[in-house]
Amino acid sequence: MCGWTSAADFIIMERRQMHKQGQEDKGQAVKRIAKADFLLLFVLLLLGIAGVFTVRIMTQKSGASVRVLVHGEIYGTYGIEQEQSIKIRQNGSVTNVLQISEGKAKMVQADCPDKLCVHQNAIAKQGETIVCLPNQVVVEIEGEEASDLDAVAR
Repeated sequence: MCGWTSAADFIIMERRQMHKQGQEDKGQAVKRIAKADFLLLFVLLLLGIAGVFTVRIMTQKSGASVRVLVHGEIYGTYGIEQEQSIKIRQNGSVTNVLQISEGKAKMVQADCPDKLCVHQNAIAKQGETIVCLPNQVVVEIEGEEASDLDAVAR
């Protein structure tokens, strides 16, 4: 052969080149679809999370009373509409002070070292809690009707 390519060789090389380009184009199309799918999934996930929070906020009821537990036993139950300051005493000394005002309950003072209970936001909705682990104090908001069912069973 004298270095010239025949027409058949030329056609074969052209088809191979077109075949390679076709595969590259298909690969790029798949990547574009994957990016679009990822974006769609991300948007659907955000909408789902927003929906869950919206339903939770819309269905959560305001509380009627504040129940204080110390060492797992009821220390007292107080109306949430009546403004008052409750001094929680253990072993003769005040360990925590709970303030109820404007329909909310907030731990304003504690003698525990970390004071995480004091830094928690005020609570007002049924089922919300403030917990002071070192002093074993739990403050929870109760609804009007007492129920033996937990949040999952409702």
